Amino acid sequence: MTEFKELVFSGVQPTGNLHLGNYLGAIRKFVALQEGNDCIYCVVDLHSLTAQLVHDDLPGQIRSIAAAFIASGIDPKKHIVFNQSAVPQHAELAWIFNCVARIGWMNRMTQFKDKAGKDRENASLGLLAYPSLMAADILVYRGTHVPVGDDQKQHLELARDIAMKFNLDYQEHIRRAGRGIDITVGDEPVHAYFPMVEPLIEGPAPRVMSLRDGTKKMSKSDPSDLSRINLLDDEEAISKKIRKAKTDPDGLPSEVEGLKGRPEADNLVGIYAALADKTKTEVLAEFGGQQFSVFKPALVDLAVQVLSPITGEMRRLMDDTSHIDAILRNGGERARARAEATMKDVRDIIGFLY
Repeated sequence: MTEFKELVFSGVQPTGNLHLGNYLGAIRKFVALQEGNDCIYCVVDLHSLTAQLVHDDLPGQIRSIAAAFIASGIDPKKHIVFNQSAVPQHAELAWIFNCVARIGWMNRMTQFKDKAGKDRENASLGLLAYPSLMAADILVYRGTHVPVGDDQKQHLELARDIAMKFNLDYQEHIRRAGRGIDITVGDEPVHAYFPMVEPLIEGPAPRVMSLRDGTKKMSKSDPSDLSRINLLDDEEAISKKIRKAKTDPDGLPSEVEGLKGRPEADNLVGIYAALADKTKTEVLAEFGGQQFSVFKPALVDLAVQVLSPITGEMRRLMDDTSHIDAILRNGGERARARAEATMKDVRDIIGFLY
């Protein structure tokens, strides 16, 4: 082996209903990345415990994410779709990475600071170690590329740091075990077992904001259901939410510059642009100078046109849980085989007897 085989990995937490922001920001990218790539897409149910320890219906939430993957166009035969807890090697490698990573690295993670808030002493150890598990998720398959948004870039940088420290700490063990390849990181030659993961940023990611407050991200945790368009919303619900979406009294500008300082207008134009695969400039060339009373119905029609087939297929899949479960089982078996091949190498490199 002269180079690492390219592999795309990503995952979504099963915490509540998927919404338009999840689809435009992540799932639609997953679908596009299937072409010409080896892809593994995971429902990260172990990670979900850091957000909410006790779930009323975790199996249902896992199935819902898997259904969204498939309904959006991910092919579970050509690629792998599974739930994280079905592959215990994720947790095994995460423990090793907990020992590789430094507490100072974890304490610097912006997402930990945000989620732990002022009561950091009461945060779970799992929340602090979340990035170690994320690194294990990727590297247990020796993944090389991960589609990421702004909020995960720091975690991906940490995954690179963990991989690099493991490679350096165990460099001679890796060589003696006959594993790994010679790579150059910066100007430094390293005999590496784990690759340096690269972010996949496919153009500017649409940042979908709340329909009730254009300064906040669209979120599953927002108490108002009117703040988001869920992937399981029907045509009537989509229409109601867009009609009630917060706007300002001015009409749409003719140029993108005119959206500055108007977060709600910017958000709705951005949603239209993302759904139509257009730029905001192109959307404003069509609707600039018009009122929201004209623009909102057009956005409703477009959102229904794009989302209704996905919603219908999701509902069909979730009505037959045996089919979803079979896909997850098959994906779990295939993922376990790959993950175990990595862990056999890692155990040999470290010196575990097994």
